[in-house]
Amino acid sequence: MPFGHDMVHSLATVVDLVNTSPSTGGEDTLTDLEQLGAFVERQEVSGVETLDETDLTQVRALREAFHKVFTAPDQATAVIRLNTLLSSTRITPRLTEHDGHPLHVHYFAPGASLHEHLAADLGVALAHLLVEGEWGRLRTCSAPDCGHVFVDESRNRSRVYCDSRTCGNRMHVAAYRARRRA
Repeated sequence: MPFGHDMVHSLATVVDLVNTSPSTGGEDTLTDLEQLGAFVERQEVSGVETLDETDLTQVRALREAFHKVFTAPDQATAVIRLNTLLSSTRITPRLTEHDGHPLHVHYFAPGASLHEHLAADLGVALAHLLVEGEWGRLRTCSAPDCGHVFVDESRNRSRVYCDSRTCGNRMHVAAYRARRRA
């Protein structure tokens, strides 16, 4: 996909955020401020100085809203869900360079809460994906015991597993064993 660093980073961040939810079939890995802080650090979310329980509650609600965008039955529903999410935040585009990253656009207002920061930046990244006609790249893992989401960045849009080393390998081994038994 011909997207810049900030777009790719934002898409990876929204995937990571959604996959912290038990809605994706795993355990909830965003249950306390320590885990939220680890997420912020892992994803290099800039401009976050302190976190409190309000941040945790708001970000947990936001991840469920993003999950609904990924699991929308069609593009029209995804657009409605994303517009609803974006309407809840102040979007103030501005160019910035920081932490060794090249010039890129931040969409959150200065002094925005973590929730607004993530809603704006990640929501706009998903909006660009939808505008480019790439809604089909928002996927849920095809492994029967996995519900993780991912953005299919493959050239031919053929990726079906969230991770080829875990889910993909496990499913290929199962198929091989089934063929050997037959």
